[in-house]
Amino acid sequence: MKKPITAAITGVGGYVPDYILDNEELSRMVDTSDEWIMTRIGIKTRHILKGDGIGTSYMGIRAVRELLDKTGTDPAEIEVVICATVTPDMSFPSTANLISYKCGIMNAFAFDISAACSGFLFALHTGARYIESGSKKVIVIGADKMSSIVNYKDRSTSPIFGDGAGAVLLEPSTDGYGVLDSDLHSDGGGFIHLHMKGGGSAYPASKETIKKGWHYIYQEGQPVFKAAVSKMAESAQEVMERNELTSDDIRYLVPHQANKRIIDATARRMGLSAAKCMLNIQRYGNTTAATIPLCLWDYESRLKRGDNLILAAFGGGYTWGALYLKWAYDGNLPTQCPAVPALDEE
Repeated sequence: MKKPITAAITGVGGYVPDYILDNEELSRMVDTSDEWIMTRIGIKTRHILKGDGIGTSYMGIRAVRELLDKTGTDPAEIEVVICATVTPDMSFPSTANLISYKCGIMNAFAFDISAACSGFLFALHTGARYIESGSKKVIVIGADKMSSIVNYKDRSTSPIFGDGAGAVLLEPSTDGYGVLDSDLHSDGGGFIHLHMKGGGSAYPASKETIKKGWHYIYQEGQPVFKAAVSKMAESAQEVMERNELTSDDIRYLVPHQANKRIIDATARRMGLSAAKCMLNIQRYGNTTAATIPLCLWDYESRLKRGDNLILAAFGGGYTWGALYLKWAYDGNLPTQCPAVPALDEE
């Protein structure tokens, strides 16, 4: 009997900008403090991408180049590139298209997915379907330059977000490794609590939209918090029950890094200890579509072949879900990632 093909992650790359915005500096920009931010959100620092004309693709390029180098993959072998982002460089071409071009990926088709903080899960699920249908090498990226849409005079949102990118390589497996199940959802009614009103076709950029601040993130904290905890936990529990997994079977919960209290509450509802929960929000903040792949990047050295991971996220719109992944290799892959020149030097 022919074994089913599943999409295994065979490598991880990541990138965060050099500039670090800590709570002390932020408190000089807006009425806040290190104590307030750490108590309510759990973020100490966030990385910010600086430079004129440098967008999300800049970070995605670096994450993908590291990924290609670590895995020894020829860019010509990549068949599909998917980038999850809500901060594309421009409306078109897609950020995935720009990343592919700069990484020498010339034989793939590339496109973006917009699902806010759940974007990487949606993109990973989509990439897995391509592998299952016959593709051999697919790259899935989560990348966002959230600093480009943050109002640094807004105390409620400015401490939360940072910039970064993570990328994974998917390849076929017949040994039961990789993406095994998912539970994904959307509810457009949630837009009233979390959205960016300006910049689209409904409200194109104008003096009026800029004056009203419609090109910044708008978030109502309490309803988002409650929905995030309940929806992430429900989807994670659904996936675990379908696959007859208990908390003892799970090596790590890989949660979207939005707020430490949300992460802790989700883990508690799943019956998982803090030791089984990937956490790097304190260093990076909420990088939206990049949080989950950056967790995998940070924790790669601790992962072992066969580890059961539950990835869970909740994002604006609303979007949410969970994904069951069985890890396919031990520890870090070797890397000799070369120094990457600035884009205007290429």
